[in-house]
Amino acid sequence: MKKTYKIDVDCANCAAKMEEAAKKVEGVKDANVNFMTLKMKVEFEDGHTPEEVMPNILKACRKVESDCEIFF
Repeated sequence: MKKTYKIDVDCANCAAKMEEAAKKVEGVKDANVNFMTLKMKVEFEDGHTPEEVMPNILKACRKVESDCEIFF
């Protein structure tokens, strides 16, 4: 399953850090962050729901960029 989320991030470098952090979260098959459109696309692994995975993605992203936001 793939979903797209609106994000709030200040710079392209921070967006790249968020993408790398999201890819390492359990349950994430792939993630892509586009700074220009302020969107994050997440592909979830089978057996994992967005409701269980997204809070972990936000936590991982805030470790690398404390003032980022993901709207889910």
